[in-house]
Amino acid sequence: MNHPADDIAIIGAGPLGLATALALARRGHTPQIFDARSAAASQTDSRILALSQGSRDLLELLGAWPAAQATPIRRILVSQQGHFGQTHLDVTEQRVAALGYVVPARHLTAALQASARAWGLRVAYDTRAKLQHADSTQASLQITHADASLHEVRTSLIAHCEGHIPDAEVALSRDYDQHALLCRATPATPHENLAHERFTPQGPLALLPHGSDYAVVWTVSAARADALMSAPDTEWLAQIQAAIGPHIQLTNISERARHPLGLRMRSQTTGPRCVWLGNAAQTLHPVAGQGFNLALRDAWELADTLTGAADPGAPDLLARYARRRQPDRQGAARFTDLLVRSFSNDQPLLAAARGAGLLALDALPPLRGFVARRMIYGARNF
Repeated sequence: MNHPADDIAIIGAGPLGLATALALARRGHTPQIFDARSAAASQTDSRILALSQGSRDLLELLGAWPAAQATPIRRILVSQQGHFGQTHLDVTEQRVAALGYVVPARHLTAALQASARAWGLRVAYDTRAKLQHADSTQASLQITHADASLHEVRTSLIAHCEGHIPDAEVALSRDYDQHALLCRATPATPHENLAHERFTPQGPLALLPHGSDYAVVWTVSAARADALMSAPDTEWLAQIQAAIGPHIQLTNISERARHPLGLRMRSQTTGPRCVWLGNAAQTLHPVAGQGFNLALRDAWELADTLTGAADPGAPDLLARYARRRQPDRQGAARFTDLLVRSFSNDQPLLAAARGAGLLALDALPPLRGFVARRMIYGARNF
């Protein structure tokens, strides 16, 4: 079916916006992408993404898998600090190439940009796009260029792939009073593609294979984060080492950063001629690395729902998309919230229950397989 040019406008040319545009282009649409940042901004993006095997499958279909920069996770050890119980996940048992991959965001964006160019997709950088009007037939955006000139763009659908969720649109919000401290750590011996998810009384600590190093996501209280940001690297190293235990020896850290953590769920992910995806629809705690993988499934589901649609902003199509995404969104939110609230404490009874749960998970391959596949593919198998 033929579609008019620019029948969908996408706000945000980060990894999610570009992936959404490519997924839609594969289904016959011709989206135009707007981003307030410069084209070079992605080169300074220091984020490290934990991508599931399911996300790799989707990115390969989009022609945007940065294979040379992706470090595979072949095993995961889940444990809790100071208490018994642990479980292992590995690729042999799950019969996948990897349980996940660690990819610098800038390299993923570069791969997506190259694929977008190959598809002839247009990205308007240094350009702000703001919803101006939406009705039963079309939507319009006010476009502000770098020189402050204005013009209007009319479109059938606006896909919001960046931005925060306004308080008035929040259905569920939880402040964990936690911050993620991020850094790169060098192990004394090769990590052999083993990732660690370590639950501590202050929150989870993840060590993710990243090249020959580890990408560290260290959850601490907001007050402790304030103190640690002014502490020397040696203090970070000592405290991370104490939390992870003696079976891993770290020699140094670098590339420190911090990020506040919480849970926010948008009450409605669709509206008249609008759809919100990724962090514009839901912001999750990074435990178990669900956030960006969930966002990619948002993009894929949207493209799947709009396949063959003459009017991609039709209310029935948007309602179908929202309905199909609801189980995965709610499941990921409940899963991460349960992990954070159940494991971020040192209560003896809860610690014993957690230990028993980890032992049961380690002893029951079918249950372990269910958890692994839920993390890899979400609520749906692609």
